[in-house]
Amino acid sequence: MAGGGFAKLPGGSVVVALSLPSPPGGSGAPGARVRVLVHAVNRQRALTRLRNLGLRAVYLRGNTEPPTPDEITAVLHHPDGLVWRAAPEDDTESWHPIRSLLRKPAGSGASGG
Repeated sequence: MAGGGFAKLPGGSVVVALSLPSPPGGSGAPGARVRVLVHAVNRQRALTRLRNLGLRAVYLRGNTEPPTPDEITAVLHHPDGLVWRAAPEDDTESWHPIRSLLRKPAGSGASGG
């Protein structure tokens, strides 16, 4: 089960933070966890954004690991409003766009001609 939480912002939108297993083919070692942050108009929309990217079994049950103020700042300053980091406790690691986590390994796609 994913650990996570949310923070409601003064404008009415929310930032949802989830700690998820690193997807197969994604960055990180097998069994590693990543912290994913999503900015959306509400919690359901945030989870829908993740599901639309292929993370189908993502649920938020409770508010045990809400986003920190630094995490909120990071996701609000990203143009997509959707970022991740492999080592949530390591403040020296940068936040990455979600596409880099979900991209297929080199050589697994069809080549264009």
